[in-house]
Parts: sequence; C-alpha cells; structure tokens
Amino acid sequence: MKKTVLTFGLISGAVLSAMMLIALAFHDAIGFERGMVVGYTTMVLSFLLIFFGVRSYRDNVAGGTVRFGRALAVGVLIGAVASLCYVATWEVIYFKFQSDYLVKYEAYALDKARAKGETEEAIALKKRSWEKFQVMYQNPAINAAFTFLEPLPVALIIALVSAGVLSRRKKSEGQDRIVSGARVSG
Repeated sequence: MKKTVLTFGLISGAVLSAMMLIALAFHDAIGFERGMVVGYTTMVLSFLLIFFGVRSYRDNVAGGTVRFGRALAVGVLIGAVASLCYVATWEVIYFKFQSDYLVKYEAYALDKARAKGETEEAIALKKRSWEKFQVMYQNPAINAAFTFLEPLPVALIIALVSAGVLSRRKKSEGQDRIVSGARVSG
C-alpha cells in the first residue's frame, strides 16, 4: 500500500504544485475569482489520480478485490500526500516570493464589499479582521494548516467516490446466489 500511496500521491502533488506555480505566474491576468475556479479545477483533475491509485492498489496489490474501508484509506492517504505537496509549495511561495498575497487579497475583498454598497463601519470591521488574520497567517504552522484545508475536501470527496466505485468483496468458492428465484452455485 505504501508504494501505491506514495507513487500516486507524489504524482498528484506534483501536478497540484506545478499548476499552482503556473496559475500564480499569471495571477494578475487571471484575478482572484477566476483564480479560485482554476485552482479548484486543477485540484479535481489532479485528484483523479486517487481513482487510478485505488484501482492500481486493488488490481496489483489486493488481488483484484478491495473492501470499501481499505479503498477509502488508500484514497485518503493519496490525497493527504498530494495535499502535503501543495502545502509545501505554498509555504515556499508565500514566505519567499509572495508574502504580500494577503494584502492584495484584502484590497480585493474590501473593494468588493464597497462595490456591494456595504457601510464604512462594516468595511472597517472587515479590515480589522483581515489585519488580525494576516498576523496569524505569518505563523508557518497556522499557514500550513489553513493551506492544507483547501484541497482536503476535494480529495475526500474523490476518495469516497473512488472507494465506492472500485470496492469489491471476494466471493467465497461454492457461494450460492439466487438468480430469478433459482439457486445457482457460483
């Protein structure tokens, strides 16, 4: 299981990290809203490797059958490895190259609030909240925790679906099954 998880997790993580680097290179042209769409689409595509990893585990390691729980565990672990790659890439980008990312996002969020017609008091409250968050986000552990939470739900959903689709139980020899009301030995 370890080899399958690491192989597919690292490939998925490499795709996630590469796409993050590409998207950030064009971030000013893409913008924040479309950047989120691009980011989550990339996550879904990258996490499709969870399906292939679970299938590989089932076919090559587990002898063609795998129970739902084991398939889910393999999928979640692949997603966790890929998410850790995503976190590591963001930590380097944020602390070495884009430490002003939250300042830019704050300006975007406050401009959006103004465009919606929010009061200046509400905007001032949001600004104070953003400033507190920026201080907290400078802690690498908190930064990593928040970043890990971005791809995790996507990975969990794909792991659940993959486990449901790919799980199979072994049929014992001589097990009887009923077909159209008649017993058939199978």
